[in-house]
Amino acid sequence: FRRSALEAVGGFDPRFRTAGDDVDLCWRLQDQGWTLGFHPGAMVWHHRRNSVRTYWRQQLGYGRAEALLEGKWPERYNALGHTTWAGRIYGNGLTRALALRRGRIYQGLWGSAPFQSVHEPAPGWLSSLPLMPEWYLVIVGLAFLTAAGALWHPLAWSAPWLALATAIPLAQAVASVSGAKFSGSRGARLKAYALAALLHLLQPIARLRGRLKHGLSPWRARGVQRFALPRAHAVAVWTERWRAPETRLQGIEGSLHLGASIVRRGGDFDRWDLEVRGAVLGSARMLMGVEEHGQGRQMVRVRLWPRAAGAGLGAVVILAGLAAAALLDGAGTASAMLALAAVALGARIAWECGTALRALGDAVERELWLDR
Repeated sequence: FRRSALEAVGGFDPRFRTAGDDVDLCWRLQDQGWTLGFHPGAMVWHHRRNSVRTYWRQQLGYGRAEALLEGKWPERYNALGHTTWAGRIYGNGLTRALALRRGRIYQGLWGSAPFQSVHEPAPGWLSSLPLMPEWYLVIVGLAFLTAAGALWHPLAWSAPWLALATAIPLAQAVASVSGAKFSGSRGARLKAYALAALLHLLQPIARLRGRLKHGLSPWRARGVQRFALPRAHAVAVWTERWRAPETRLQGIEGSLHLGASIVRRGGDFDRWDLEVRGAVLGSARMLMGVEEHGQGRQMVRVRLWPRAAGAGLGAVVILAGLAAAALLDGAGTASAMLALAAVALGARIAWECGTALRALGDAVERELWLDR
């Protein structure tokens, strides 16, 4: 890095003592409109751990660094606590998503391309999900359902899904280490392959523990947690003080940022202007329209509505259906447990939608008050 660039963005952030300092610095440089270049002569000296225990501690530190980065840059992360990276890493022995399509080498006509590169399709959402640390939370949930089969036998049908969810990380670990090359005797190589596969399995567990310990969970919430009934409603304000719609939306967005809410702008084809995230299960959106009446007079109309995650609502319906089926089958204990889980999940969805809607509504009210 140029010294002038480091000084302009304030240098390294001392809160990142284990990892994440380089990511934070690069994001701040990019926010200044500067470009990060590649230098072929650059060398990175990476200190690899020499035992499973120290590797575990390193991955715990990475999970903590991810939590610190998300706390400083919440809008760069999605609801699950992950950020999109468009880069590619080439090499053997890397963690790879299970995919049907393989990468292709761009070589040009008759091998005439001066700079040949590997074109590998980005893994999709479904293939990336088992690579996330939160996949192990899915395994834990399926394990509880399978164990509940002792109270109501039909729940034991979740056992095959538990086996599949457990087998996917194992298959990924085997597929990832299959490209690695180890030297030595056959026994030494098998031991090295087994150890490498074990590290592939331990890495997301350690990261998950570090992330959860420092607040980076799927159910995390940002901003002031005040509740409003999660229902769609509209606000209309007559004003004789003309302002551009973009100015009002920027004011609402700025007010939400001051309240530490996580805000997202609608895209070119979206039928909403701003979205406030509650957590992984709920959010709130708004759409603004302005009627021009001439001589600086405007009628500002804003529609706000909650938005629950489809997966969360589906889980509530499934749990409620299972609770009803268990009750009809005479399994009262299992029915009560499933009903309680459905109510708790539904209440959580309502809370996340309600808090996001309250934050968005308060910001809209503050901004429209300027027009009165």
